[in-house]
Amino acid sequence: MQKNPSINRRRFEIGKSLPFWLILPTIIVILIVQVYPALYTLWLSFQEREPQGWNYVGFKNFERLFGTGLFPESIGHTAIFLIGYTALTLTLGFFIALMLKRNVPMTGFYVTILFIPWIISDIITGLVFRLMVSPDYGLFSGFLEDRGISVLIDSRPESLIGNFPFPPAPAMIFLILAASWRALPFITLLILAALQTVPSEVMESARIDGANGIQITQHITLPLIMPAMVVALFNLTLGGMNGVGMVFSLTGGGPGTATYVLSYFLYVLGWGQLRFGRAAALALLIAIVNWFLIYLVLRTTRINAKEQ
Repeated sequence: MQKNPSINRRRFEIGKSLPFWLILPTIIVILIVQVYPALYTLWLSFQEREPQGWNYVGFKNFERLFGTGLFPESIGHTAIFLIGYTALTLTLGFFIALMLKRNVPMTGFYVTILFIPWIISDIITGLVFRLMVSPDYGLFSGFLEDRGISVLIDSRPESLIGNFPFPPAPAMIFLILAASWRALPFITLLILAALQTVPSEVMESARIDGANGIQITQHITLPLIMPAMVVALFNLTLGGMNGVGMVFSLTGGGPGTATYVLSYFLYVLGWGQLRFGRAAALALLIAIVNWFLIYLVLRTTRINAKEQ
């Protein structure tokens, strides 16, 4: 008995369109949680809230944002925070992963203990670190005060590079330490997993050829784990750029404006001053900076890969 050609054609059409219907729920979710908020933020950046409702103001929100002194200052603070945060976390994570890879006794226990900070939220981490340096009862307040340092009170020293906020205030340095402590477990485990994939035969061959530990790390280990390092750098850069919880709970942007990073400035504009139009404009600028940082990291790693 021959099958009806129309039935075969219908089955073929259903099978051809089946992948679309399978991913349709995912597309709908993405449209709801990503595309719609992005388009709404774009619309909101050209609006200003008035008693009678929203009013179109064009690029005035951007002009007002550029006109405030906090905007360039927060860019400088963000740059210092990102450089210190990523450099410190990547460096410590790499060396701790190298030590754990040597199969020291109780490695599993150390890995378990190391992962504890990662399960603590940014807000709680900031509160705990704030209590450590509280002038009245902080764990380290006495030690720091004997050396003339008060993390939560001392303002930023006089800048050495024009209006760029360098050197940073003690609060910014302490914020970098707290953020690195929070992110260090994930970065360490990520690098450790990458180190486990490095062939031991290659390492042994290099040692037989007379390479020392530094040469092996520079010419063998780092190139082989570079994809994992790029992922770690992505995670740190985007997390540091957009995170606001630890700044909110640890320093509150202070002392003064010494730790006013872009993400906290966005929070203050939106929820502190209820200037949603300017906050949306700043959110768009932060998104552009995120895209630029991603492009810069990808371009740098591609250039390094070609040179190697």
